[in-house]
Amino acid sequence: MPPRTTRSSAEIARDVVVDPRIPALVPGFDAPFFQAGLAGYSDAPMRLIARRHGCPFCVTEALLDRILVSGGKGRTREDPDLLAESCGTGDPAENRAAGLDDHPIAGQIMGTHPEEMAAGARILAEFGYDTIDVNLACPVKKVRKRNRGGHFLAYPDEALAVLSAVRDAVPPAIPTTVKMRRGWDDSDEMAQNFERIFNAAYEMGYAWATVHCRTVEQRYQGPGRWPFLTDLVRRHPDRLIFGSGDVWTVDHLFAMLEVTGVHAVSIARGCIGNPWIFRQARDLMAGRPPASPTLAEQRATLLDHFELAVSLHGENHASRLMRKFGIKFSTHHPRPEEVKTAFVRCKSVAEWHEVIARCYGDGGV
Repeated sequence: MPPRTTRSSAEIARDVVVDPRIPALVPGFDAPFFQAGLAGYSDAPMRLIARRHGCPFCVTEALLDRILVSGGKGRTREDPDLLAESCGTGDPAENRAAGLDDHPIAGQIMGTHPEEMAAGARILAEFGYDTIDVNLACPVKKVRKRNRGGHFLAYPDEALAVLSAVRDAVPPAIPTTVKMRRGWDDSDEMAQNFERIFNAAYEMGYAWATVHCRTVEQRYQGPGRWPFLTDLVRRHPDRLIFGSGDVWTVDHLFAMLEVTGVHAVSIARGCIGNPWIFRQARDLMAGRPPASPTLAEQRATLLDHFELAVSLHGENHASRLMRKFGIKFSTHHPRPEEVKTAFVRCKSVAEWHEVIARCYGDGGV
């Protein structure tokens, strides 16, 4: 569990202000938290729902450089099963910045070869993303075996070649950023690799690094190491550093800001089915108590999310996506296990809507 703090979340939040360098780099990024890129989840509908609840900045699923360069042939829609399998290879035609409501936004890119990463980053810049984020963190085994994502933390020369190629390819006015983990593993060699890559990114002109405080080998198992982030910020007081790992609630969000000193918190799995975490954070910063979502708010958000998913993916695909989102949303319901089971059993759009009507309608409690 995240470390305890000596102050309450309300006390911490009232003192929190966004570092002015962040909105100067990315106008509209006006609070010290954001939605991370999440394979199989953070498509345009999820991002738009997050924004409607106060999220100031979003990151796409990792977009594979080769798909960007090839024009996404054969991928007319984002496929969550393939995304989950490959740690994010969404179709750029569907995953680009989706209008004014989906800004500011980072296009996250992942790949293997510097020249392909550069070409893909250049395409994302042309699409209109506000920042370009390089994924050197993904721990999924299939991604690592293809020399992508977290693989680079074990091969710093390769990582530096990719970072340099991407920064050179992106217009100077567009910030580039990097997502990392604290190392491939906890060996001294990998600690040195992290430092070398981390320092080189800033020297090349990268605006910030988002650092997940687990190793690649840990994947998502075991606790994150918040003291690693605390020490990193202490040693580099002049650099923007964002933190990630073990942020499940609004209390964890403000605890990370307080304990580690990071300049913004990346909210990943903790915001799936929980867009209210962003509203709660803004409420606390404004001196208001954070409110849990009412049943009516849960129902309205689920229906809004479904409507957006249908618009982007079509009804059949949206129904598959919303089944898994419904399972995540169920944790807020007064009868979470019952509602989760009901969503698990859904096999059609009609059944999904029946669960909404039965569990979230006027007679839902």
